[in-house]
Amino acid sequence: MPFDQTESRSLKLRQKLDHPVVDGDGHTQEYHPILLDYLKESGGAGLVDRYKQVRFGGESWQKQSREERFDKQTRRPPFWTMPAKNTLDLATAMLPNLFRARLDDLGIDFAVVYSSQFFFATCRDDELRQAGCRAINKMNRDLFAEYSDRMTPAAVIPTWTPEEAIDEMEYSIHTLGLKAIQLTDLNYRPIPIIEREAPQLSPYVSWIDPLVLDSVHDYDPMWAKCVELKVAPTCHVGGQGWGARRSISNYVYNHIGAFAAANDASCKALFLGGVTRRFPELRFGFLEGGTAWAVMLYNDLFEHWEKRNVAALHDNLDPARIDRGLLRELVQEYGGDAYAPYLDNFKDHDERMMGARPGFNVEDYDCMNDWAACGIEKEEDIYDLFVPKFFFGCEADDRTLSTAFDARMNHEGARLNAMFSSDVSHWDVPDMTETLVQAHGLVDKGLIDDDDFRDFTFTNIVRLHGEVNPDFFKGTTVESAAAKVLA
Repeated sequence: MPFDQTESRSLKLRQKLDHPVVDGDGHTQEYHPILLDYLKESGGAGLVDRYKQVRFGGESWQKQSREERFDKQTRRPPFWTMPAKNTLDLATAMLPNLFRARLDDLGIDFAVVYSSQFFFATCRDDELRQAGCRAINKMNRDLFAEYSDRMTPAAVIPTWTPEEAIDEMEYSIHTLGLKAIQLTDLNYRPIPIIEREAPQLSPYVSWIDPLVLDSVHDYDPMWAKCVELKVAPTCHVGGQGWGARRSISNYVYNHIGAFAAANDASCKALFLGGVTRRFPELRFGFLEGGTAWAVMLYNDLFEHWEKRNVAALHDNLDPARIDRGLLRELVQEYGGDAYAPYLDNFKDHDERMMGARPGFNVEDYDCMNDWAACGIEKEEDIYDLFVPKFFFGCEADDRTLSTAFDARMNHEGARLNAMFSSDVSHWDVPDMTETLVQAHGLVDKGLIDDDDFRDFTFTNIVRLHGEVNPDFFKGTTVESAAAKVLA
């Protein structure tokens, strides 16, 4: 055996814990030749050829000169993203049998495992997107089925339309027997006027559809299907290429904060769009972005509600509340020569008073209530529709997760649901066996305590999946411990 399970620091740490460890975001690296065989089965040999052309035969960053990259603003893509020197970890990511054999070495009792093939879920080719996701799901079901006591793969669900999402969810859950899903929670769609009037420019410009606010489709049937199938939607889309994250030369510049930005966009839309109000049974997981963004969003919602609920708007910001006589007196007394030529503008009922100043031209009272869809009527509603519903995957080296558990700094004394997300098999984990120990370093440094660590590595992950599907952990090595949490 090419590894020794008796020397792992994470194994020794796990033996000291009084609770299991569940990895909410492990990863596999699908072996590409096998994946192409599954793609051929799903879509035919012609689709495999099309995939190769789209994926590798186009005008990629690597094939462009620096001048071309600048001219087209082609962002620097990810590169060297898998273990290399640590060949054992690379093999572990590719071979589910080895992955299972090493879980004790990693200090992990059970893992929810995610695909590393992100291309299929977001490509705009309908046939390639749908057949590619199905190929990944069939492949991972087949490769991981024998090890379901310790691992379960998450199905990749495309969401370009709610219909295709429902179709793949039903197939993955009913036919393949999978029980976790990874939704494409943000779609990059062409801007209609550009696609219509300048289609040659459409590949360079898009808008972000978060599936709730202002979407081109009604996704409520998809959320209802999640309830019916008893699956917790988890989200894993990144924000590389957004705004300033579009360097043509620096991948690190593009990567930092990318998952947090995408998770923030999705979570905010789900909340303000009222999904947690309309589907209270659902729980949502946001992966790889940490919790700092979630703490900021949660507290920002309170602070915006305080100032921008409808009553506060009318009480403090409605232009009709301006005392025009007082304002004219103050302008006359303190405006001096600069304002003297405009003094007549400040007569009562003179609409020139504020000129073209933005912010005083809102007359559509029907769309003033930004809280209508989520039905917020009091501050406590924000807690109820946010804290129990959302879960946040946080990698082992992220110190900011301590803010999620710090009730002193969060409105309503909230503790947000941070989850252990190892992200093993990717470049940010140079040694799989050190991940759990690294996470426990936050306890050693006094940033979180033992109870926080238990919630982080076990309780919150069980709640995410188990509150939607009480049988999620049935037949696994953590079944009895999970049942106590859910009870």
